[in-house]
Parts: sequence; structure tokens; C-alpha cells
Amino acid sequence: MQHAAVRILNRHRAMAISTVRPDGWPQTTIVGYVNQGFDIFFLIFRSGQKFANIQHDDRIAVAVGAEPTELRNLQAVYAGGHAQEVTDPAEREEVWRLLMERSSNLAGFKMPEAQGAAFMKFTCRYVSVLDFSQGIGHTEQFTVDESGAVIEGGPDNDGWALSAAGRTEV
Repeated sequence: MQHAAVRILNRHRAMAISTVRPDGWPQTTIVGYVNQGFDIFFLIFRSGQKFANIQHDDRIAVAVGAEPTELRNLQAVYAGGHAQEVTDPAEREEVWRLLMERSSNLAGFKMPEAQGAAFMKFTCRYVSVLDFSQGIGHTEQFTVDESGAVIEGGPDNDGWALSAAGRTEV
């Protein structure tokens, strides 16, 4: 059975992506995406600040959701992890095909040249899901391990909240 977070990711086409600028400040923008489970693919231009930021520090955070007509219908996914460029030509073509399939506004466009645009892969690692249909304020946190398995119970299972705060486990 598909995880609730993946179902939310499957329903949307745009996400907010936050990168870390070289001066340490966060930068958030909106990009189109496609996902395969917890793997998210998106396209950015090499001349843009997002690409420079990811080259400097590959840690990113994403947010996916939509404004509901009623608060009790709010569902969103927030995730942190590392981004990497998809460089294999066959994989680039497959990501482009998936993006075109999900986003009809790309119809008629050619796949961008590798020297101008980068296809990026982000694997959700530290995930929070808001699902107010289960009660206002309901959240779930979990970690996705290297094999793609969900480790329930929150991010403290592997100490990421502590390390993000600059502390170590005792």
C-alpha cells in the first residue's frame, strides 16, 4: 500500500524548494516536479541561483501542498534531504518524459540541453506529513532510509533533529 506522503506527492505538480545560499541564508522558490515514490525529480537552469546553491550545499528542503477550501482538508508534505544532478543521458530522457507526462504545459517543448539545464533528483529523507483530515494539527514524522523503507516514529530515530540543532546525542 502506498504511503500517505507519496499519495500527496502524486497529486501535485509544483513544490517550494529551499536551498542554502553560500552566505548561509535560505532561498525558497517554486519548481515543477515529478516523483516516483519518495524520489522527486525537477529541472533547474545552470545559470540560476538554485543550481549554484545546490552546487555549494546539496541539502534542500521541499514543501508540497495546496490551500484547502476547509482547514480540516489540509494535507501537505515537508521533506529534507540531499539533491544530486541526474547526468546519465538515458535517465535525463526518462525524467523529461515523466515531467512532460505530469505537466501538460511542457507539451511541444524539447528537452533542454545539458549545458543549459540540470535535471535534479531529491530523495525525501526527513519527512513530515500534515493531515488535518485526521484532526486539526495532526502531523506524522518519519525518516526514509537508503533502501526507501520508512522508519516510523519521527526524525529522532537517527538523531537528525539533534544534529540539525548542532547538538549530539547523549
